[in-house]
This record gives sequence, C-alpha cells and structure tokens, in this order.
Amino acid sequence: MISKYRFPMLVALVASMSLVFGFLLSPKKLNAQNYFYSNQRLCQLYKGLPSDSDELVFIHGGGFVMGSNTAYQEEAPAHKEQVNDFWISKHNVTNAQFSQFVAATGYITRAEKGVPTISGQSRKGSAVFFQPNSGNSGYWKFTDGANWRHPEGLNSNIEGKDNFPVVHVTYEDALAYANWKGHDLPTEEQWEYAARGGLSEQQYVWGKELNPEGRHLANTWQGEFPKINLVLDGHSGVSPVGCFSPNNFGLFDMAGNVWQITKSVYVPYHSTRKLVLNHSEVLEGKTQDLSLLVIKGGSHLCAPNYCMRYRPSARQPQDQMLGTSHVGFRTIINIKKSA
Repeated sequence: MISKYRFPMLVALVASMSLVFGFLLSPKKLNAQNYFYSNQRLCQLYKGLPSDSDELVFIHGGGFVMGSNTAYQEEAPAHKEQVNDFWISKHNVTNAQFSQFVAATGYITRAEKGVPTISGQSRKGSAVFFQPNSGNSGYWKFTDGANWRHPEGLNSNIEGKDNFPVVHVTYEDALAYANWKGHDLPTEEQWEYAARGGLSEQQYVWGKELNPEGRHLANTWQGEFPKINLVLDGHSGVSPVGCFSPNNFGLFDMAGNVWQITKSVYVPYHSTRKLVLNHSEVLEGKTQDLSLLVIKGGSHLCAPNYCMRYRPSARQPQDQMLGTSHVGFRTIINIKKSA
C-alpha cells in the first residue's frame, strides 16, 4: 500500500517521465531535428560534382510579382513580371565543378590576373571579410593572393572543400564558366522567379516566417552582427552546398550562404524595362553604370540586425571586376520560345 507521503512523489515522478518521453517522442520536434542533421550529413558527403541528369532543374515559366513594397527601398516597386521556361542549376557552382573548368581550359580568374586600381596599377587578390576579435568590429579587406583557390588569402586553400560553392569569382569568371558549359547566367527576373518556388509574394523562400517552429532553413548569421555569431544553424562561415532543404522547385541555397551573380545591371529601384549587361539603358536622362550588377540571395553574413537580404526580393549591387569571399553563382539554360 502506497503511503500518503509517497503518493505525491510517485505522481510527480510519473508526470516528469511523461514530459520527458513526450518531448523525445514528439514527431514534429524529432522529425525536424533528424531532418536537419540528416541534411547536414548528406551535404558533407556530397563530392561537389553532380551527374548530368541531376545538375539542372526545369522551371516552368509564368507570371509573378517581383520585388517588395515593404522592405528596402531598392526592392520597390513590387510589380508583375513574366519569364519563359528555363533550366537552372540545382546548387551553386562548386569548387569541384570550377576546378574541372579550369583544368580543361587553363582559365585564370580576375583575382588571379589582377584587379585594376585607382592608380592604374593591377593588384592580384580579392575582398575578404574578417570576423572581429575581442569585441572589435568585423571588416572587409582587399587581401593580396585571395582567390577561388585561396579564399582567405595565400595561407588558405580549398582542400577538402570540393562541395563548397566557389567564391571570389567575378561576372566575367562566372560567364566564362557558363559559356564553357553551354549555359548562361540568370537575369534578376529569372533568379527571383526560381527562388520563390511558386510561393506568391512571401517574405522568404520557404514562406512567411524566418525560423518556422524554431528551425533555421538557411546559412545566415544568428546573433548581433558582426560581434556575436551564435552559429545556431551549424555553420560559422560558408557551408557546403545543399545543407538545407530545397525550395518548392527543388533548388538549394536560394537564401543565405553566398550571394549569387546575375547578368542584370543594377539600378537603385525596379523598372519594368529589362536591364541586362551590354544593353546600355538610359533612364531619366542618365546612362546606367554597367560596372554594377545585381546579386541575389544574401549570404552567411546577413543577420536580423544587419543586411536581412536572405529574401527572394532582396538585391544588392556588385562591382563586376571585384570578387569577394561571399559571392558565387549558378547557371541556367534558356529555352527559346517556338514561333
């Protein structure tokens, strides 16, 4: 017989065990956690070289609302756009893929050849972000010797990083790779349409919430940038491609990790006129600066207190002659519309 003193203790024990087992056996929490770690393992095992049948995803063209009226001013105005059918890379181009291209062609990137400077001299290197130490602010620095083979400078390398997105590439580097493949680079319209994955006017690639049910669905910065990175998504810097679940079109990393180059010329607002490289446009009597191109998708450096451009409508200018440690690209194949 249970004494009146032991009974409350027994009830408390049973209740505690119920809470523990309820938490452990909760399908939603367990599945979400398992899916996250399963994805992390799969992306680490990926060799960075997709098969021909698994490299591209077919995108059915259509109409969509591009841009946003509620975010940064350069994303406005939200307006209707139309794109034709096209194929697009499932992942960002990886170090392994770019290595194949270089081995086959002997191509030398802009960072390796040298970047023109104001003085007229050429300087070999690229821009690298250095995280702060001891509470200091992080900063960008043009780093001699930094390029796709040496992402943090001459003392770094990409050994064991075949499955990472290639970085420190410029527009001309990305286009050279695309041409070698018989591909092209996406316009801003194509990229945003693909990133949205059929979700109409949603804030994020996956829906309306940044972290649904507490899950981190992209490689971004958690914490106060640039002082504190909590690394809740499992990555403190650039991560391998495909570590997070794809969007509804089956495309990986359309938010965060590294920015992605498009072939659209940057203007500080949206226009219904198409602005693509080598097509000089005159708006309001001013010829647009063709040296700045649109990059999309945000990067691992984007945080809620800074940047917040891990959204499909977000956009930013990038000098087409300068590479950085957080910009990569993916390619497309345009499908000509039959007459």
